Amino acid sequence: MDAKLLSDLTKELILDRFDHKNLNLDTKEFKQLNPSAENIARVIYDLLRLKPKAALDLKTTLY
Repeated sequence: MDAKLLSDLTKELILDRFDHKNLNLDTKEFKQLNPSAENIARVIYDLLRLKPKAALDLKTTLY
């Protein structure tokens, strides 16, 4: 996948939605879900999975 396209998708789908937000109060994804590192990684994966072609392999890594 083109790195610029991935960067644009990440900004649009992840950064604009979650950056500088209180995840518990300001986001619908975490109103009922504890924003643990594992859950954040899962939500990011689910959001990014919607856009690229299904044939592309998508992985998220939690360090």
